[in-house]
Amino acid sequence: ENFLQKTSAPFSTNSYDAFISPNTLNLSSFTKLMKKLQEIHPEASRDKIVDALLEVRKNNKGILSGLSINSIVERTSVIL
Repeated sequence: ENFLQKTSAPFSTNSYDAFISPNTLNLSSFTKLMKKLQEIHPEASRDKIVDALLEVRKNNKGILSGLSINSIVERTSVIL
């Protein structure tokens, strides 16, 4: 366990954009979020939805963690 902590620390600081911490939106949450947004906005392409999500993240100090999925959906829907 200590070995993993020591090796992941430099990676997380040197590759901030590529590193996904356990506190960020995980893959299953992302999948649920995409599914929900695609149901609400069938006219929007996946890329357009992702761009809107990135905009929501940018407007929220660069993070999505701490926001509920419903809140993210609402904010993304406004952009779409």
